[in-house]
Amino acid sequence: MAAPRSSRTLRVLTYAAGTSLLGGSILYFVNRPRHIPGQEAAAVPPPTYGEGGVFQPPVFPQVESRDVMLARLRSSCKDNPSLEGGVTGTVKGLLGGVKILGFSETKEQESVVHKEVDGREDEPYDLLIIGGGATGSGIALDAATRGLKVAVVERDDFSSGTSSKSTKLVHGGVRYLEKAVFEMDYNQYKLVREALRERRYFLDTAPHLSQWLPIMIPVQKWWQAPYFWAGTKFYDFLAGHDNIESSYFLTKSKALDAFPMLKKDNLFGALVYYDGAHNDSRMNVSLAMTAALYGATVVNHLEVTDLEKDANGCLNGAIVRDLIPQRNGKQSPEFRVKAKGIINATGPFTDSIRKMDDQTVQEIVAPSSGVHVILPGYYSPANMGLIDPSTSDGRVIFFLPWQGNTIAGTTDAACPVEQNPIAGESEINWILSEIRHYLQPDINVRRGDVLAAWSGIRPLVRDPSKAKSEGLVRNHLITTSPSGLLTCSGGKWTTYRQMAEEAVDAAITHFALQPRPLAHPPQISGIVQTSASTVSAARDGADLDGSCRTHEVKLLGAHGFARTLFIPLIQHYGLETEVARHLAHAYGDRAWTVAALCSPTDARFPIRGRRLSPLYPFVDGEVRYAVRHEQAQTAVDVLARRTRLAFLNAQAALEALPGVIDLMRAELGWNSTREEREWRDAMAFLASMGLPQNKLGLTRRQVEKGFVGKFEDEEYGLYARHGEFSISFASAIGVKWNTSADGETWGLDKPAEMLESDSKLSEGENPGIAKESHANK
Repeated sequence: MAAPRSSRTLRVLTYAAGTSLLGGSILYFVNRPRHIPGQEAAAVPPPTYGEGGVFQPPVFPQVESRDVMLARLRSSCKDNPSLEGGVTGTVKGLLGGVKILGFSETKEQESVVHKEVDGREDEPYDLLIIGGGATGSGIALDAATRGLKVAVVERDDFSSGTSSKSTKLVHGGVRYLEKAVFEMDYNQYKLVREALRERRYFLDTAPHLSQWLPIMIPVQKWWQAPYFWAGTKFYDFLAGHDNIESSYFLTKSKALDAFPMLKKDNLFGALVYYDGAHNDSRMNVSLAMTAALYGATVVNHLEVTDLEKDANGCLNGAIVRDLIPQRNGKQSPEFRVKAKGIINATGPFTDSIRKMDDQTVQEIVAPSSGVHVILPGYYSPANMGLIDPSTSDGRVIFFLPWQGNTIAGTTDAACPVEQNPIAGESEINWILSEIRHYLQPDINVRRGDVLAAWSGIRPLVRDPSKAKSEGLVRNHLITTSPSGLLTCSGGKWTTYRQMAEEAVDAAITHFALQPRPLAHPPQISGIVQTSASTVSAARDGADLDGSCRTHEVKLLGAHGFARTLFIPLIQHYGLETEVARHLAHAYGDRAWTVAALCSPTDARFPIRGRRLSPLYPFVDGEVRYAVRHEQAQTAVDVLARRTRLAFLNAQAALEALPGVIDLMRAELGWNSTREEREWRDAMAFLASMGLPQNKLGLTRRQVEKGFVGKFEDEEYGLYARHGEFSISFASAIGVKWNTSADGETWGLDKPAEMLESDSKLSEGENPGIAKESHANK
């Protein structure tokens, strides 16, 4: 009897195992990742040489200048004082197609980059969006691709606030998923599902600015392995076919091989899951410029000073003032912008615009400070991030490679709303302390290794039932005031597109707007010579029928991007490999234009591209491109948001500042007064990026003479330095000096100890031959 029972039990177990295996296989097949983001070939192939060996770089439609955008805004209200020659004439004269003449010498070809011209220049806007961050720019792109007449105005610069100070992740949020499960919180669960879907759209529409990133979770106890494994697999399952790659387990040896800096003690293994990473402010600028190409009026450094209402108390416009003339010492009169609907997308400043509409309104935003620090790239592998899910106080720490350096953060504490908040020393030290816990003890995590540090203000949606910042949901909220101010607040970078879609849907309903298809959308991809007799162009792939299609609309630069784009850039323009890779990932196919704007180096190689800083791959052509094509108006616009130098290394940004000002002066015609203003403003901004206090008073002349690296601060004492410098130099920079026995005074570098590797050889001694060798005698 025992044998038959054992046989039946074995069959039951076999059937159960087979059924589970089959079910799991079907489930995986249905929900498997369809493709890896960034692996696709470019929609537009790279250009080649035409007849006669003439190289034809791609020709792209140009974003209208800031002056033309301002003229468009003025034309929305007939009461505004007219410009010289008339506002309407100025605008109409610059509308229409961009003509590109034939590439072939034997047969003329002609193509037109289409732009919608609808004759509505003198009419009010359908929507006026206040705020040019991720949310505002995303709303502008969504509305413009639905055929609406839309304008977005930003008091500072695109991505000047929270949108440039994120953790640089495009993620669903593993921590939110954990809270959703254990707290049975459906809102958290819904946020994770939404974010995972949006993560895929994000990576598909901007493959040059975003990429997938494996992130490691260290496992210190054996029982944590099944816990984290179940969590990451559930994360994969929720993403479904929108997933990037499947998570996996690493043994201790494999984990240390992938992340050598990890502490070995008590390490059992590691789980690795996938999320996305991106260049946040460049993504924001690309959103704004793509919206402009689709017909949106996009203007930065334009402040809303008041909102206007009609006789019925409904909002119908705003009063704005251009802040750039003031920087040049000129008067800047206010003017009106008329619109059928106004959307408030100002992030942490949401309540200030709401109170401009109604002083008695209750605040809905709970600002929270998130501090991040930038460390040298040797602190982390180039292609592997790390998350510490259980810090000393329960918060989460991310430790990620970014732009060649390492970013660590973040904190989460209530804070006041400021334009450029400064990271507190206690927050910086807390992050460094947490990092020490999971790095090997022989890696000395030093305060002087912090290259930059900043505080970003998250506009969290307030939940009255929860007091702690941890309990605040990172979800978004769309509200409409009695006067018609539509406010979109909260959310996070990953879900900007979904927030924009919902905001435009609400605006269309509330303001009775009429979306319409775009019959002649702009040729965002540009036109490329692909052989001696043919040109190539790619349609966006989105059917712009008046509904929301932003999940299919590729951003400016995406069409011609491929992971090998840097190679033809090197081969044609003679760029350094590091520079070419950087340009390809920061600008996509627009790297062809940036490279063409780079100055010759007068060296054998590289041929083009003068670096702004010898430490980073940012070059002079980026400054010219930023001014001509991306509305950069200040030195901070370039250092912080068109390039990322200020975020990567505050002192390197200071050293690059004189060169950036010179390049922008040549482009914008600045006088000496404006240059001095730019210097002061840039120094104030760099203070919020972690520039040491004793360098904030440096003059331009001192920086140009190399004084930045001659101060006794946290960084100066980290490295062995040798040699002496004159007393005049020491006095000028405030370095202490010593008096020798003969009474002569010299400034001494510190520390003064001699390292073996720094020892000097005797005269005539060859370091490659032993001392006792006859060759040294």
